[in-house]
Amino acid sequence: MQRFAEKVVLVTGASSGLGAACVQLFAAQGARVLAVGRDTGRLEAVAREAGSTTPHVADLADPDACRGAVAAAVETHGRLDVLVNNAGRHDFRITTDVTRDQWSHDLAVNLDSVFYMSQAAIPHLLETGGNIVNVASVAGVMGESYSAAYSAAKHGVVGMTKALAVEYVRTSLRVNCVCPGGMDTPQASTIEVPDGADWDLILRVASLRGLMSADKVAQVVAFVASEDASAVNGSILTVDQGHTAG
Repeated sequence: MQRFAEKVVLVTGASSGLGAACVQLFAAQGARVLAVGRDTGRLEAVAREAGSTTPHVADLADPDACRGAVAAAVETHGRLDVLVNNAGRHDFRITTDVTRDQWSHDLAVNLDSVFYMSQAAIPHLLETGGNIVNVASVAGVMGESYSAAYSAAKHGVVGMTKALAVEYVRTSLRVNCVCPGGMDTPQASTIEVPDGADWDLILRVASLRGLMSADKVAQVVAFVASEDASAVNGSILTVDQGHTAG
């Protein structure tokens, strides 16, 4: 199924996990992809495996790097049809221990990058009738312990999605948000929990069905970005195996 034939898709956080799964799926469905991430080796491996993919190394905590990534997509492929704002990082910290630099960095990666990527991409997406898919988290629709900065940022992504959808509702631009629950990704296996943390509180956000594969969430991202979802705008879609339904 070539839903994205002749389309150009930019995916951030593409070095591994959900970002890599999105790159592979979009490429398999006909897109030309610009894969953005910080890890050169892993990013190049993802691009080789996916095909039709150009790696672009950037640290999106820097607004100039965000603008540069969008410019690279347009310069390389001549257009931009879909922006997938997936870059993010989740660090568990006891709130009273969070430093100013940690707070600033968490928001820069998880929230500011979404704003600056979108700001740079919107003029090009208006030209192509394209759309933005923001990746937040269930932490964007509920509280998550030891995650004040991360949860604040992801709630911000949810609010930004709605604001942009309303601002551009009279145009062809669509803006939506996917909020995944726990996924079986490298981040899940390497995450560190602060000393003295209450594991019962941490596991409150875990689904009774366990961790999902990133591929399952990538399928939702691709659907929302496709013409099959042309009537979907300003939506916040939880993909969490029913966890937030209760």
